[in-house]
Amino acid sequence: MNQQGILHTIADGVRDACYIWRDELRLVLKDEGVLIFFIIVPLIYPLLYSWIYNNETVREVPVVVVDDCHSALSRKFIRMCDASPDVQIKYHASDMDEAQMLVGRQIVKAIYRIPADFESNLMRMQQSVVSVYCDMSLMLTYKAAYQTALAVSQTMNKEIQIQLAYNPGGGYGSAVLPAVLMLILQQTLVLGIGMAAGTARETNRFSDLVPIQSHYHGTFRIVLGKSMVYFMIYAVMGTWLTVVVPRLFNFPHLAQWYNLLMLMLPYTLACIFFGITVSCLVRYRENVMLLMVFVSIPLLFLSGASWPQSAIPGFWQGISWLFPSTFGVRAYVRLNSMGGSIGDVLFEYQVLWLHVLIYFIVACLVYRHHINLARRHAEELKTE
Repeated sequence: MNQQGILHTIADGVRDACYIWRDELRLVLKDEGVLIFFIIVPLIYPLLYSWIYNNETVREVPVVVVDDCHSALSRKFIRMCDASPDVQIKYHASDMDEAQMLVGRQIVKAIYRIPADFESNLMRMQQSVVSVYCDMSLMLTYKAAYQTALAVSQTMNKEIQIQLAYNPGGGYGSAVLPAVLMLILQQTLVLGIGMAAGTARETNRFSDLVPIQSHYHGTFRIVLGKSMVYFMIYAVMGTWLTVVVPRLFNFPHLAQWYNLLMLMLPYTLACIFFGITVSCLVRYRENVMLLMVFVSIPLLFLSGASWPQSAIPGFWQGISWLFPSTFGVRAYVRLNSMGGSIGDVLFEYQVLWLHVLIYFIVACLVYRHHINLARRHAEELKTE
């Protein structure tokens, strides 16, 4: 092929990619469901979620005590807990059944159980255990109940150990919400792309992903045209999620703008190509919602933000490598919450670019298959 032919082919490719970009943008703007996931959810959901947990502390959490010891030391423990600003000893129950009934009726949010050998163990210089049971429906009550019991026990005696029913942590907003923001970016992108793909199938006579049009005969131009639309939208949504929202609610925002830009470029592209790949598996619009909403909480745990990464079994760590959010969350938290640089998240940064390459190739391969299907169906129409 001579130089003129090469230039002509490139021009055709660019023209087709622009046509697909315009066509995809039109479909996105006309589809209310896609707009909800692309615009409304990224705009509203982080504000609502951040507002709920922005205070990060609760006061006077009602607690019921089950005192099986009935000793001077156990009563001192109860008085000190009640004197704290975070806990109010509301009731004294005779047994755990009565205490659990109070929790079930939402009269109290936590239970302190002091064992019968509480004082005797301490007098023998042995470790004694106070059990703390928390209602997690409000997410923050466990922190107040646990930390109060811990502080009192440390004040009374270093040998008292608090046995906790749930995993403790710091401020919920500052610790977890930055990770949630990054996960929202991936999940809404995949949901929107998948819903658009489901619409394309449902409106196609043969349930094909690719329409029978001359502009859609090239794999690269299809993937490029579609990804340009999504990148254009999420350049704005990504800025909103990772820059504006943390500042609105005073979450840590220590990252330098150029470090954040360097991270968000591969993360957004990886999420886009991952979403295009997943969309090829979507037969109906509803399928992608069932899939991605179901995996949202597991993905948050697998990222290591709300569950220690070292405690995640090797098998599940391997599964987590399939999702851009795993490395996007880890890198973002280290940059924006800990003040790190790209050098500190170099591994995650490199893996994200690897995701970009892998999912771009997979998306192209899958679309090539669908282009061949569309051609076959176009030939069937000609023979009718």
